[in-house]
Amino acid sequence: MKKVLILCTGNSCRSIIAEALVNAHCEGIEAFSAGVRASGKVNAYAKKVLEEEGIWKETYHSKTLDEVIDMEFDLVVTVCDHANETCPIFPRPVRKIHVGFSDPDGKDYGAFILTCKAIHSELLPIIERELKA
Repeated sequence: MKKVLILCTGNSCRSIIAEALVNAHCEGIEAFSAGVRASGKVNAYAKKVLEEEGIWKETYHSKTLDEVIDMEFDLVVTVCDHANETCPIFPRPVRKIHVGFSDPDGKDYGAFILTCKAIHSELLPIIERELKA
């Protein structure tokens, strides 16, 4: 099983959505998410969109890097520019890529639906390709 870390600033929207989508749709890949400045909460609209997709799990929560830094990942993906610029050095060498998405936080629910669809159609194929390379 390959492991991917989805990294964002607050770990409340984009990275949580990406974690759930990868876990639901990418066979042989286990996703985790974290924030470089984790908010400590999952955005209610992010949770709602994942519930409507039928892939929300109560185990999903906003995590700090400290909770995942010692795990061994095959790939780290930053999904926002701030996380890309401040991505930490991991204890073990790991490949890092950046695939940015607009932050839906503070916008209406429609923005979360669009973000979920964009992550599903754009990010999942990239992760699968990177981890099969």
